[in-house]
Amino acid sequence: MTDNNKALFPRTAIIGVGLIGSSLALALREQKLTDDIIGVDQSADVLARAKKLGVIDTAEGTLASGVKDADLIVLSTPVGAAKELCASLAEHAKDGAVIIDVGSIKGAVADAASSLPERLYFVPSHPVAGTEQSGPEAGFPSLFKDRWCILTPLERQDAPYLDAVEKVKTLWQGVGADIEVMDAAHHDLALAVTSHLPHLIAFTLVGAADDLESVTQAEIVKYSAGGFRDFTRIAASNPVMWRDVFLNNREAVIEALGRFTEELTALQRAIRWGDGEALHKAFERGRDLRKAIVDAGQETAAPNFGRDES
Repeated sequence: MTDNNKALFPRTAIIGVGLIGSSLALALREQKLTDDIIGVDQSADVLARAKKLGVIDTAEGTLASGVKDADLIVLSTPVGAAKELCASLAEHAKDGAVIIDVGSIKGAVADAASSLPERLYFVPSHPVAGTEQSGPEAGFPSLFKDRWCILTPLERQDAPYLDAVEKVKTLWQGVGADIEVMDAAHHDLALAVTSHLPHLIAFTLVGAADDLESVTQAEIVKYSAGGFRDFTRIAASNPVMWRDVFLNNREAVIEALGRFTEELTALQRAIRWGDGEALHKAFERGRDLRKAIVDAGQETAAPNFGRDES
């Protein structure tokens, strides 16, 4: 809430009521950062479920009706839809509306936002948080707590836009996130390494295991050790979203993939030649990085984290 007890964004439209969209809606409501939440989704079933769960107040099947009175518009859709959505927002969003997205690619989003009129204020955002689950039932308000949210503001210096950036910072801090600001190209390269490449590896490994003729499907399931289970968890993520990620962040992913291939080749050589010292150094480096992530509060060292084995 602001000092005068008025919500930061009185009316919010969530475009795409999935995991991130529903989590943000619940967090905004819990923190009293908005008064009214409108859900916009192509699926009437998703909207009905979201309304029944109390995620949204009003369900709208079209973007035009959903955003016409919105002070804040949240694009929680695959990044491939950004260009089309921005074209519609240019026509239907009201003057002064603040627009954010929640995707893990920012360059393509910035390109799409360049077509918007100056009366609209798009502040690209990426909350680095999520699970492999999807749908409005997967949302929970604490998803963003103590997680980073990266903002990549557009190249605008007019006072209303800069004010909008500050309001967006306040929004994300209000739902518990820590803020980092960087340019879109740097963001996309960083996320190619920390998120996109790991997902590509997970999809590839799980697919390779499924293709092995000498190992039956039953054995893959029965003997899944912790490492393979973690890969299958990642590989369970939304396929449409990840398709759009790789189509729209090709250059950064290819650069990261090239470096990974070099590292993999070096490990392959070490295994072939029995170079235990090289293997030990590589594995030690991995363990040290894991410790740094835990120490930074981005993970817990609890055994079997993320698995309910009760």
